[in-house]
Amino acid sequence: MMNKLGVLEGILFVVGDEGITLTQICDILEIEMDEAKSLLSELKKSYDDENRGVRISYLGDAFKLTTKKEHKEYYRKLIENPESNMLSQAALETLAIVAYNQPITRIEIDEMRGVSNVHMLRKLVAKGLIKESGKSTMPGRPNLYVTTSEFLDYFGLSSISDLPTIIKTEENSDESSELFTSIYKEAEKDE
Repeated sequence: MMNKLGVLEGILFVVGDEGITLTQICDILEIEMDEAKSLLSELKKSYDDENRGVRISYLGDAFKLTTKKEHKEYYRKLIENPESNMLSQAALETLAIVAYNQPITRIEIDEMRGVSNVHMLRKLVAKGLIKESGKSTMPGRPNLYVTTSEFLDYFGLSSISDLPTIIKTEENSDESSELFTSIYKEAEKDE
């Protein structure tokens, strides 16, 4: 028998900032509305314990896992800590995609990287390297992301036009190609 409470917790983690509606929970778990509400209530109650670092919030007609406000000073320290300012390969890839394609939606970034970038975008926004710059005209009106002046400072650029020029190459898209193989390559500079 499926542990619906555990599955619901996993679903909330996977959807990240996007959140999930009660109707979607019902559809995914194949349960009635009353059971979905009961599961959410039970999971929310377990997160309300002071020993837990996250909670379930209802924002913009969707349920989401969020951090507890009473812990925000520690999250701020994490973000401001110089040791935590090192960028991972995934962060650099995501930043490059945003920088060269801005404004861009999370969905477009996901398609280019081949993985979900919900958490990565959240980290990059928290570090001040990217920001939301409005809404796309695509269905669902997803957020658009652009780089910030902090991004330019971090990489020692005076403007976005100082980024190395890239050209799109013609390659066959093979499903078995490596995740990190890019369709872009750095253009050779005229010297």
